[in-house]
Amino acid sequence: NFEYVLIDNWWDARIGRDKMEELVQYAADKNVAVILWYNSNGWWNDAPQTPQDKMNTSIARKQEMAWLQKIGVKGIKVDFFGGDKQATMALYEGILSDANDYGIGVTFHGCTLPRGWERMFPNFVTSEAVLASENLVFSQNALDMHAYSATILPFTRNTVAAMDFAPVFLNDRLSRDQERGTIRSTTDTFELATSVLYQSPVQHFGLTPNNLNEQPEHVLDFIREVPATWDETQFVDGYPGKHVVLARRQGSNWYVVAVNGEKDAKEVSVNLPMLAGNSVQLLFDNANNKTQSKKVTVPENGKMTLSLNGQGGIVLVGR
Repeated sequence: NFEYVLIDNWWDARIGRDKMEELVQYAADKNVAVILWYNSNGWWNDAPQTPQDKMNTSIARKQEMAWLQKIGVKGIKVDFFGGDKQATMALYEGILSDANDYGIGVTFHGCTLPRGWERMFPNFVTSEAVLASENLVFSQNALDMHAYSATILPFTRNTVAAMDFAPVFLNDRLSRDQERGTIRSTTDTFELATSVLYQSPVQHFGLTPNNLNEQPEHVLDFIREVPATWDETQFVDGYPGKHVVLARRQGSNWYVVAVNGEKDAKEVSVNLPMLAGNSVQLLFDNANNKTQSKKVTVPENGKMTLSLNGQGGIVLVGR
């Protein structure tokens, strides 16, 4: 059920343009659309990652986007912007406008806070504009603050526009081999909850191949099925730095998530009238901070008490 795959920097050197055409077709045969990374480039940007010099002028953009359209690429992720100067703001909008002509969705990274682009450009998908999950890999301090920060962002950054945090890490150490890297203290269910807590119409999950073999089926089913777009959002409970409980609806399906930003376990009393009297799936943390699943019935009055592990989470799914 994964709809997209992002192919990150240096794909032009490591895969090559000819092989990329083959890869895009292979992905299409699997019903997966491809998003390609680009360096925004220009004189203000000395970041070495490639492809370079493809997005910083309209002539170069249109030539590249015509090729992207031809081979079937559905989106681009453009990175490393040089601030909020007028020239840079014009570059953002030039990329969006040209990409729209070629039917290509746009994600920005290393970028300014978006202010209305989702209304100006139908192909604007999402943007980073936050200390996002890559920093959890780079910095142990950022990872240690992860749970706390997760209770801040729904009240601040994510109220402005879609936020491409790239959530859901399930490795204990944030590396492919788990023999090195930063050490995670949030629970598995906390990580699953962030896929609903953080709003972005495309969610780039921080998974590694071993997760698909090691995680139980109820976790994999949740990852496959969780929506990325919503018809309704309700704030249920919370306080910045403490905890957050949000409810989001797609169609007739409700997802209620709670995350604990503190190290100590806690209980949170909530009122969930949208699920009152219904049997729902409950994903919760066991004593080892791994995700378990069971069916529970929400009381007729909608009132429940949620038990959260330290830096833990809960997910309720009502269908």
